[in-house]
Amino acid sequence: MGMKPFQQNRSLAEVSTFGIGGNARYFSEVDSIEELQEVLACAYGQKLSFHILGKGSNSLFSDSGFDGLVIHNKINFCEMEGSKVYVGAGFSFSHLGVKTARKGLSGLEFASGIPASVGGAVYMNAGANGQETCNSLTEVTFVDEKGELEIFSAKDLLFSYRTSSFQSRRGAIAAARFQLALDDKARKEQLDIVAYRTKTQPYDALSCGCIFRNPNGEVAGALIEKSGLKNKQIGGAKVSSLHANFIINSEGASAKDVLALAKYVRQTVKDKTNIELEMELREVPTTYDP
Repeated sequence: MGMKPFQQNRSLAEVSTFGIGGNARYFSEVDSIEELQEVLACAYGQKLSFHILGKGSNSLFSDSGFDGLVIHNKINFCEMEGSKVYVGAGFSFSHLGVKTARKGLSGLEFASGIPASVGGAVYMNAGANGQETCNSLTEVTFVDEKGELEIFSAKDLLFSYRTSSFQSRRGAIAAARFQLALDDKARKEQLDIVAYRTKTQPYDALSCGCIFRNPNGEVAGALIEKSGLKNKQIGGAKVSSLHANFIINSEGASAKDVLALAKYVRQTVKDKTNIELEMELREVPTTYDP
């Protein structure tokens, strides 16, 4: 069976949790590790720049789109054996948190409510409630830019706050293995986390999660709120009134609006608290040299 032809001029706003972005020149959905290998090998052969898309959160697509290939990772198998989990990178990280907690497995309760794919969570080393993705991760299946398969043991990878060694590698995370622990309190813990998140974060708004990283010993949202920036709006982008580290697309915001607001927030916080906030949101460029 041949490779599916690439879609052309696909709207990125439709696949982004922000609802923002121009068109991708080429777009491909992959459902299996083999398909991912084929598509990456093809992009490499044609010298096409590429971007890997999971849930489309934590990314801000340019208003002028992406002049290359966007690969939508839909590899979403999930195999559970005892307290071991082997899961595709396209599987919902939030759903994995719920699914494992329901089975009385602890280690990924914090994932429920995080709008990422498993691949995105590993790539960013997503975390919350004092837990991080790398804590229970044992192995990662990776496809390099030429389409070659590589298996990494988690202990050989570097992880730190919202960072992993995959951020400096060209290719795509295909699957991950986790080792969890039996704990009959896991389900209650997971439900408590979701209840708290729903109450304190703007779930029903178009956003991409937190915009800034938490600086050492500080909470970005609290600094932004203290600087009087809740509800601050530029164009269609607005600082959430519920959680100040969220920028929401309140009325047809452009990427330009979001970046202008983020810059304004950063400068105001610096002026008022002398603390420089770092972006957690990833800008996806219009062009990328392969």
